[in-house]
Amino acid sequence: MTICVYCSAKDTIPAVYKETGVALGKWIAEHGHNLLFGGATGGLMTAVSEAAREAGGNVVGVVPERIIRSGRLSAVCTELIRVENMSVRKQTMRDRADVFVCLPGSFGTLDEMFDVIASGTVGEHKKPLFILNQEGFYDGLQQEIAHMKSLGFIPQEESYKPRFADTIEELTEQITALA
Repeated sequence: MTICVYCSAKDTIPAVYKETGVALGKWIAEHGHNLLFGGATGGLMTAVSEAAREAGGNVVGVVPERIIRSGRLSAVCTELIRVENMSVRKQTMRDRADVFVCLPGSFGTLDEMFDVIASGTVGEHKKPLFILNQEGFYDGLQQEIAHMKSLGFIPQEESYKPRFADTIEELTEQITALA
């Protein structure tokens, strides 16, 4: 299974999130899955990709030319897919993934997450999206989803629905249950 991981590339985040990134990367490799990620360095991207590679995993990076030119290309990729821009990166990752996982992140992570949700909602794919709500990171998002549902902006029975997990253990159990 190819697991696409969206996450923060910031080094200034708390260590607890990086530890989770390491645990996820290691788990992906040890369970024979492929890691698909943004191909850059920093923060959780480094934690997940280095852990997967160190555990002998296949690490596929999809990286825009602008990130390569900025000197942030990850050196741990077993396969590198160079793309023109962020839009092509999102499409490539969506096409190649079997499963999506969102770890804590910022605007880029949210953009990727919402791209997967929106494209799933209109029927472009049926690939599951898991959101790790570690330390309540995505509590606000869950509240906003409930608010949008209460006002009728999101149907009560969604055609495509992200799945939330509060711990790395719960997340990996949910992914394992897919097989």
